[in-house]
Amino acid sequence: MSQPSNKGLVQYTKETYGDAFGTDLLEQYKLYVQSAEQVSARRVASSRYLLTLNIALVTLYGMQSEGVVQSYWVLLVPVLGILVSWLWYQIIQSHRDLNTVKFQIIHQLEEHLPVALYAYEWQLAGEGRGTAYSAVTRIEKGIPIAFVVLHSLLCLVPFLVQRDFLI
Repeated sequence: MSQPSNKGLVQYTKETYGDAFGTDLLEQYKLYVQSAEQVSARRVASSRYLLTLNIALVTLYGMQSEGVVQSYWVLLVPVLGILVSWLWYQIIQSHRDLNTVKFQIIHQLEEHLPVALYAYEWQLAGEGRGTAYSAVTRIEKGIPIAFVVLHSLLCLVPFLVQRDFLI
């Protein structure tokens, strides 16, 4: 096997790599698709955790309003909720960006395989902009935004109660 070229993703040709080129390419392709799926699984796991954390914060806020927790939490809990929701949004964005790059690489690898399933699926889906498919992250990012709105409103409640707007 000779030295790899600096041409980009595919460093060797079948001629410079040898007879195992197709087999090794397919194996690397499978491993890389699996790594893209793992990014999505990590995103789902982190979203579950952050959703649970947000629900716990809203519950803690509710307990405070019942007098179970000390009053300084009335602002600390919603501010913490806003921070958690902002981080959640950033994590979703980061996973989306990473998967975008991973699927660009998968599409490039598919140029050297007999069938380009992911590239074709993406084309049929209108590349996430058509009516056939709406990118999940576009929808998913709405959840932390909704929690930011909720926590922001919870920050206002003590001031509204104090001024007799809410009773």
